[in-house]
Formats: sequence, C-alpha cells, structure tokens
Amino acid sequence: MTVNMGTMDRVIRGVLGGAAIVVVALGLPAAPWNWVLVGLAVVLLATAALGFCPVYALFGARTNGPGRAAGSRA
Repeated sequence: MTVNMGTMDRVIRGVLGGAAIVVVALGLPAAPWNWVLVGLAVVLLATAALGFCPVYALFGARTNGPGRAAGSRA
C-alpha cells in the first residue's frame, strides 16, 4: 500500500469525516441515515489517516503528485 493521496486531499477527507461524526452525534439525520453517515465517516477518516484510497489505486489516480513517494518533500 503506497500513499496515493496528497495533503490537501487528506485534510478535506478528515474534515468531512469529522463533520459527519458531529452530525450523527447531534442526532440530526433520521435513524437509517445515521448508519450511512457513520460508514461514510469511517471510510473518510481511515483513508485520510492512511493516505491511501483504494478507488484511486483501482484507477491509477493519485493526488500527491506524479512519482512522489510517501514522505517526499521534493
């Protein structure tokens, strides 16, 4: 598993995942949608933490620049 997400992509996913958790915690959506939002939040937060998106890997996409390795600052 190589990192295929850039910093901005990871930040956006982290913010959206956190927002989804807050919405669920406040009880704003109806009951069935709570589980959908929790699932979405888990996926967003996990991909943000790992820096790896399986969908990007499936299509060969990356947002961390062409040929840049994890932790590379060049």
